[in-house]
Amino acid sequence: MSPIAFDATLWDEPTTGIGLYTRCLASALEALGVQLIRMGAQSSGEAPRAKAGRTAWTLGSLPRVLQGSDAPLYHAHGNFNLPLIRAPGMKYVLTVHDLIPLLMPETVSSAFRWQFRLWLSRSLMVADQVVCVSERTRQDLLARYPEAESRTVVVPNGVDHVHAPALDDTSKDFLRALSLPKEYVLYAGSLDVRKNVDLVLDALERLRPRGRPVSLVLAGQSWFGAGRVESRISRMRSEGFEVRSLGYQSDAVFYELMRRAAVFVFPSRYEGFGLPPLEAMRLGTPTIVSTAGSLPEVCGDAALSVGPDDANGLARALDRLLHSPEERRALAERGRAQAAKFTWKRTAEGTLAAYEAALRR
Repeated sequence: MSPIAFDATLWDEPTTGIGLYTRCLASALEALGVQLIRMGAQSSGEAPRAKAGRTAWTLGSLPRVLQGSDAPLYHAHGNFNLPLIRAPGMKYVLTVHDLIPLLMPETVSSAFRWQFRLWLSRSLMVADQVVCVSERTRQDLLARYPEAESRTVVVPNGVDHVHAPALDDTSKDFLRALSLPKEYVLYAGSLDVRKNVDLVLDALERLRPRGRPVSLVLAGQSWFGAGRVESRISRMRSEGFEVRSLGYQSDAVFYELMRRAAVFVFPSRYEGFGLPPLEAMRLGTPTIVSTAGSLPEVCGDAALSVGPDDANGLARALDRLLHSPEERRALAERGRAQAAKFTWKRTAEGTLAAYEAALRR
C-alpha cells in the first residue's frame, strides 16, 4: 500500500482521548508495515502546521498539502475534521468517536455545537469510509445520517497501551506525600456535566450517615461546565467528606492511582467508547460504570453497572465492593479478561480494512 496521509493535528498537544487514539493507532499501523505521512502536527511529522490553528490549517492549508502529496488516502480522526473539498484523486476516511455535541448540546459551547453539526454533515458527504469506535456510536450516527450506512464500519479502540507504570523518584515522592488511604474509590476523567460526577457525590452523601464513609479521589482536568461540581466538592470537603481533587496527572501517576484504587467508578451519562474503565480493568481494578452509551458494550459483564441516575444503586455497589475483597478479586479477573480483547493491533487491522475499502470505491 502507498503511504497514508494521517491526521496528526493533536500529535503535539496535551493528551486527550483523540490524541491518544492518534498516537496508538499510528504505532500499530506502522507495526503492520503501513507508512504514514503525519500531517498537521504543530511541529513534528512530515507536514507540520507551525503556528496555524488546527481549524484554520485544516480548512485553508490541508487541501493544498494533500494535492502535493503522493498519498492516495487521508485519514482524519477528530469526529468531523475532513477538508471541505476533495483533493483530486484522494480518498477520505473519517473516525467518529461520539456525537456528544448533537446528543447532549448543553455540555458544549454553542459555537462548538454549530461547528460540529455543520462540519460533520459536510465531512460525511465527502468521506469514502467512516470508522466508528463502537456500535453505539455507529447507531447514533446512522440515526441522524442514514445515507452513510454503506460506508460505516465499527473498529473498537485498543487498551494495551496501558501497563503497570514505572515511576520516577518525583512521582514516588508525590504519591507518598498524598498519604492516600489504603482503600479509596477513584474517578478519572474530566469534571464536565456529561461525566456525571454528581452521582458519585450523591452516593457518598448516602453512605456517610450509615456509618460507611468513602474516600474519593478525582483525577482529571476541569472542563466546560465543571464549575458547579467543583463548587459542590468544595462544600462537601468543608462538611468533612474526604474528597481529593488531584487535577490532571502524568500518565505514570494517573495509571498508578488507577492501579492502587480499591474501586474505579465511571458513571458517565454518555460515552462513544469509554476508555478509562477499560484501562482500569486492564490494571486489575474492580470497576463500576453506568448503563449509558457504549459502556455496556465495551465493559460487558466484567464491570458492575448502575443507572446514571441511580445514586442508591451506586451507593450499594460501592459499599458491597469495599467490604468484599473476594468480590473485588473476582471482578478484577473478569475485567482483565475483558480488557485483553481490545488491542491496538486489532484496531489497526480494522482500520487498514477500512482504507482498502475506501481505495476500492
